[in-house]
Amino acid sequence: MVKLNEKAPGFTLMGSDGKEHSLSDYLGRKVILYFYPRDNTPGCTLEAESFRDNHDDYQKENAVVLGISRDTLDSHDKFIDKLGLPFVLLSDTESTVCTLYDVLKEKNMYGKKSIGIARSTFIIDEKGTIIYENRKVKAEGHGEEIRDFLNSLEK
Repeated sequence: MVKLNEKAPGFTLMGSDGKEHSLSDYLGRKVILYFYPRDNTPGCTLEAESFRDNHDDYQKENAVVLGISRDTLDSHDKFIDKLGLPFVLLSDTESTVCTLYDVLKEKNMYGKKSIGIARSTFIIDEKGTIIYENRKVKAEGHGEEIRDFLNSLEK
């Protein structure tokens, strides 16, 4: 289980840009690592748009956004094109990183139980330490919460 103020578990996943992305590639920058259930669903669209709309502010804080779901790269491409997302989405079809970060939870939809991603966000600092954790993310306005958190950090 990942914990606040501890080293973030490393991983490597394929990204929507056709390249492999390892967490270690981003040492020296902050990483906004957000896990979301599915491309092109209402809540996930709101959340992605919120991150998109605050992207310039994140860059000013030396932060990069990486979104992770269990969708395919093809699905990610359509989602990015539809919303004009300026950041990479990573595909975790095997649920490896979702398991590593303990974001898979049992969900109950209309009486049918399934395992899905609980909307969660972590911010990892320039040295690879988790400095922010939210496992009960509300999609609307989440990008602003992250922006405000980054702005509150000591320079």
